[in-house]
Amino acid sequence: MNDFLQSIETFAMGSTVWVYVFIFFGKILEVSFGTLRIVLINRGERTVGSLIAILEISLWLIVASSVLVGFKTDFVKGIVYALAFACGNYIGSWLDELLAFGLSSMQVVLPDMASAKEAEACLREKGFGITTLDVHGRDDDRSMLIMTMQRKRLPQAIAILEEHCNGAVVTVSDIKTQRGGYLERAVRSGQLRNGK
Repeated sequence: MNDFLQSIETFAMGSTVWVYVFIFFGKILEVSFGTLRIVLINRGERTVGSLIAILEISLWLIVASSVLVGFKTDFVKGIVYALAFACGNYIGSWLDELLAFGLSSMQVVLPDMASAKEAEACLREKGFGITTLDVHGRDDDRSMLIMTMQRKRLPQAIAILEEHCNGAVVTVSDIKTQRGGYLERAVRSGQLRNGK
């Protein structure tokens, strides 16, 4: 291990394009791991988040030491490091959206009762658990749908709502934990495998 670290230090003393490439992509990877770690821990996935933390800090030690070696004589390393930090944050947040870990709660106020029934039937047909409430707006009585779902299913639910009721007011929030209800039963019975 000591030989490996010594070889990285020797490599990092250089000012070739490969040193800058190593710093740039190493830092992007490290920051992306950091973003995912924070997201996973906030969503209750402590074990996976802790394992990612080991990779993240290992990369940080290697990349940061590569920048600190000869930084005063080669300031380009610092610029590359800073740019990679910004790119890593962007890529990490993009990965969070792509992987869509966790649960979300959606509240939908529908413009009229007819579209509410149509949207409710279609959502139930696609396996969404729904609680329906009668609510009162300023002018009319309305219907509200409350749903808890896997976050990766949000785009599907929103697409159904846009298709069936154009004037719906949709609010989405993240959920850390949930106990009981349709979603828990569906997961236990295997109904939600493969995003169905």
